Parts: sequence; structure tokens; C-alpha cells
Amino acid sequence: MGIKHFLQFADFTLDECEYVIERAHLIKRKFKNYEPHHTLQDRTLVMVFEKNSTRTRLSFEAGMHQLGGAAIYLNTRDSQLGRGEPVEDAAQVMSRMCDVIMIRTFGQEIIDRFAANSRVPVINGLTNEHHPCQVLADIFTFIEHRGSIADKTIAWIGDANNMLYSWLQAAQVFGFHVNVSTPKGYDIDPALVASDNARYTIFVDPSDACEGADLVTTDVWTSMGFEEENAARLKAFNGWIVDAAKMKRARPDALFMHCLPAHRGEEVAAEVIDGPQSVVWDEAENRLHVQKALLEYLVLGRLA
Repeated sequence: MGIKHFLQFADFTLDECEYVIERAHLIKRKFKNYEPHHTLQDRTLVMVFEKNSTRTRLSFEAGMHQLGGAAIYLNTRDSQLGRGEPVEDAAQVMSRMCDVIMIRTFGQEIIDRFAANSRVPVINGLTNEHHPCQVLADIFTFIEHRGSIADKTIAWIGDANNMLYSWLQAAQVFGFHVNVSTPKGYDIDPALVASDNARYTIFVDPSDACEGADLVTTDVWTSMGFEEENAARLKAFNGWIVDAAKMKRARPDALFMHCLPAHRGEEVAAEVIDGPQSVVWDEAENRLHVQKALLEYLVLGRLA
């Protein structure tokens, strides 16, 4: 297999996503049974962080070690990237010293430029525009609990951020529908959505968006890099909290997800995130298993 990157959800076909999910099931089962799975022995992952992280670093670093390989952490503040080295030059050098690279940064154009100059696969650990690893793990989690996600309805309540854009791309790949409700002024950017995407519907009222949903999901109202807008966002997002009343509009067996960290009392009520419909802890753990399957696929291709 030639060099394959995972920079946004649209980079993978349904067949590729289903393969990674199938491998993730196998890898998770072996992990739970304490069975070694060292398919990336002697391989090296470089993790480049410009944005801080808990789950992304832990899941990728632990995952690479569990696959028998090594993971190296680089923060841009402590590398030449933080001193003005061109992204293109850094990609040329790093990709000659490792087997796969994960980057967590701000603008999507940064990771696009890096991948264009890399000799090894590059994974988007998060950008302002996309968060494909999280949504792939979320879909895996839904399948674990409810089976196929095709033809299901996902309700997105909150900001039009990187999570939403990855959900919208995933809807086109997997064939589900997204009900979107964002406050005025925090709407979907048409430039980040495919013009032929008919798999979402916009709702003014967030409660209406939850009607009949199989999954209700949200994220913090103020993402990293937008902290100066926090006061204005708290005012604008008033009423967009996912609470028990909104969950009652969804299907009785609907799940709740949140990519974390969460602010109880803001974007989600404690009774929801800590309630019986919440699968946020499974969702968080599944980053580990899905990303191990992703690393394995990008480095080795399909395995028998």
C-alpha cells in the first residue's frame, strides 16, 4: 500500500473504515484478555503537539507501546518548529526517522503541508477544522452498543466546531443523518462542508434536533484557541445544554456522547453525562483501541 494519511474523515472510504473498526474489535478483545498484539514491533510513532492534550497523547502513546513499538513526544515549544523551522522541512526530516507521525495543531493547512512533504503516514490528532480520530472512536462505540450506525440519526447540539465537521463527513461515508442545532452566529461554515452533503438538517431549536435521535452528542462551547470568546459564548449558547428534557425527545434507547473534557452545567447536565444513557467513558477508552487499529493499518496495510 502506498502512503496513506488520515487528515480528515473523508480520507477513508467506507471499506477502509469498516476494516479499521473490525481490527479495533479484535485488538480490544485481545487487550481485555491480556493477549499481546505486537504488530508494530520496532516501529516508531512521533507525536507532535502544538495544542495540549490528555486523551490524545495517552491513547496514542500507550497504544503504540501496546503494539510493540515506541512513541516519541515532541512539543512545538521544545523543537525547532517552535523556532520558525518551515513545516515542510520538519516533515522531510521527521519522516526519515520514524514510521508514522501524529500531529495535534491549530490550522488544517499546517497538517496538510506537513503530509505533502512526509515520506510516512500522517494522522490528524486534532485541528481547528477536523477531529477524525475522535469521531471514528465514537462510531466504534455506537456500533459496540447499538450495532450498525447506517440510517441512524445523530443529534449535534452546540458549536459548529471540528467535531461537527468530522461528524458531517462521517455521515456521508457511513450513511447516517445528523440533526444540527447551533446558536445564531456559530453556524456551519459552508466552506468546510461538501456541497453535495444532504445528510444533515439544521434546526433552530436544539430540543427539536433531538427528536427521534439514536445518539445525542455535544462538545464544550469554547474550544482551545477561542478562550477570549468565552464570556460571549456562554451568553450565546444559553439554552443549548443537553439536559434530561432534551434526551427525552430522543429515542428511549438513545446514547449520549461527549469527547471530553466536559463542563457539567454548561453544555451538558450532570444527570445526563453521569446517567444511564451516557457512554462517555467507553467512548474515551475506545480512542486507544481504534487508534491502534488505525496505526496498524496505515503502517502495515490490511492484515489477514
